[in-house]
Amino acid sequence: MEIPTTQDIRERRKDLGLTQSELAERAGVSQPLIARIEGNDVDPRLSTFRRIINALEESEGDIVRAEDLMHEEVVSVAPDDTVSEAVGRMQDAGYSQLAVINEGVPVGSISESDLVHVDEDARDQPVREFMGESFPTVSRSATLNEISNLLDHYKAVMVTADGETVGIVTEADVAARLS
Repeated sequence: MEIPTTQDIRERRKDLGLTQSELAERAGVSQPLIARIEGNDVDPRLSTFRRIINALEESEGDIVRAEDLMHEEVVSVAPDDTVSEAVGRMQDAGYSQLAVINEGVPVGSISESDLVHVDEDARDQPVREFMGESFPTVSRSATLNEISNLLDHYKAVMVTADGETVGIVTEADVAARLS
């Protein structure tokens, strides 16, 4: 077992979005003690150190991450699929937009609004001719807060691991989790 350093404690606290006061309250110690520990001004007793580590671990368990929200089955189209295939997939799934994925990698998106002004001659053209920018990508460990910030600007967030798409999160997924 590797014992965390005071720097590790500070970084972990910040990653969890906790203030020194919040961590102190959860660990049952004073905020000045947390500040002194993080500043390497004091060597805490082992029991105090353990309470701080336990408080961090409990806080980490409260965090909702992308892997908790995402749908692993991603309804998508490839850039070479036709517009009519994209429309059909949207209708079958009941979605107004789809990710465009090329060999596991998100490369764009296509929505009903991208296709509203497309004439009937375009039905057999490739999606790549009409697709918009890709949805942003996050890792499985991205927090609900990070995802919510992205969803303020995009219709979906792609979850990737090792460059490959492993899931998708939409506003509906976030709303369902919070209800």
